[in-house]
Amino acid sequence: MACNSSGCQSNCYKNDDQLSDSKPTPANNSNNETLNLCLKCKTNSPISPGSLSGDEARFCADCFRSNIYGKFRLAVTSHAMISPSDNVLVAFSGGPSSRVALQFVHELQYKAQKNFEASKDRSLPVFGVGVAFIEESAVYPVSSDKADGAIQDMRLVVSNLAPQQNNSSDCKDILTKLLDAVNDATGKEDLLLHLRMMALQKVASENGYNRLVLGSCTSRIARHVLAATVKSIKWVPKEKSCDVGALLSSDVISDRMKKELTHTCYTLGTFDPGQGYSLSADIQYVDARWEIPVVLPLRDCTSQELNLLCCLDGLKTLQLFDSFPSGINGLISSFVNLLQEENPSRECTIVRTAGKLTPFEFNRIPEIDDCNVPLATRRRQKRCNLKPKEFISSELFCLICNGPLKNFNSLSLSSLDSCQSSRFSAACCSSCQFQILPKDPSSMENFCSLLPRQVVGRAKHGNCGNLSLLREQIQDCLLSDSENET
Repeated sequence: MACNSSGCQSNCYKNDDQLSDSKPTPANNSNNETLNLCLKCKTNSPISPGSLSGDEARFCADCFRSNIYGKFRLAVTSHAMISPSDNVLVAFSGGPSSRVALQFVHELQYKAQKNFEASKDRSLPVFGVGVAFIEESAVYPVSSDKADGAIQDMRLVVSNLAPQQNNSSDCKDILTKLLDAVNDATGKEDLLLHLRMMALQKVASENGYNRLVLGSCTSRIARHVLAATVKSIKWVPKEKSCDVGALLSSDVISDRMKKELTHTCYTLGTFDPGQGYSLSADIQYVDARWEIPVVLPLRDCTSQELNLLCCLDGLKTLQLFDSFPSGINGLISSFVNLLQEENPSRECTIVRTAGKLTPFEFNRIPEIDDCNVPLATRRRQKRCNLKPKEFISSELFCLICNGPLKNFNSLSLSSLDSCQSSRFSAACCSSCQFQILPKDPSSMENFCSLLPRQVVGRAKHGNCGNLSLLREQIQDCLLSDSENET
């Protein structure tokens, strides 16, 4: 039955002969054309498909950069990382992550400066930016000519972004002796990481900075999550079996990878719980346990994205002191690389899963009571601090890695009154005790003498100050010397 309507699109008006003669309608080419265009702007061609996976691979260069900068800006604003009255220090190593962090912070400052000049009242100041580079030629086998040339290149990179200032000191011999005193390869790498943070804190404190920006990205944090988990597991002796199924669920890794990881862990000996307790503190956007709060604005960006952005924007990078890690850290890096080959989203999954851990009280920017700070800035920080509903409180921190200590009652006030070598290890976490501190008690005194002065100072005063603060909080519940317990 035909409807005899020329506007009908159902072909009901055609007879059988007309239907048999009609050719099938070709597929709409608009869908194919859409696939060859940017997913966001629908105008430009997407970037190379082999560069990335997921929706980012379907972005054009401009939209891809806008997406990465949007992640950076969202992290900064959502967690009140940078306020107009701040003075920010960017840790610059020359790698892609720190290079992108430096570029984005500079662009954020440039836009704030333009808004300041365009405003009528000019009430909000523009935050300051500084750059710090830790020279580590004493640790890595790099020729002096190559190191000097790389440092000059770094100065050229930051010459238009921040004023230059030299704060180098001749402590290479002490650093070499300190690292030589650590026999464990993993412990040596971890100690160097802690010393780098202490150096950045010292530079920031002495030069009037109140924020420290690190370029830690999703890829780096994912490796730290697995490494800290491995270091926190109590392994059985070498001659006995070792089950790593508790480390990662079976649906995350294949049987072959689990077998390789288990076989390698047999050779690593025994471990005690340590870094696992402080893991939630290390992976948050904000870490204010330090004197200068540390912020991670690139936490949601992967290393593949940052590498591609440097190539697209022509950002010069320098991998002067970049070396593949060894020990547990090297094992985890190889393991994550295998995971990435199976599924490129594994790093994001690891970080997202670890992000469900309960943060600590210091994983937020402290509220500002200074009346000189704009009211809008103080309100924004207060609003950001109200978001988390649950925190873990910690009063004591490891003397070496500054990680929060779980066993508060195991440390008595008398054990922290001095920095004697026999008592120093009692104020360190179990991971530092096992991997960094010397096993021979006679070597502890020499090891403590090589540590930075701020570590020794914290051993004498810092942790005792935390105990004093706790005593003030419970002062009303304590009995005086003249009162009877009954």
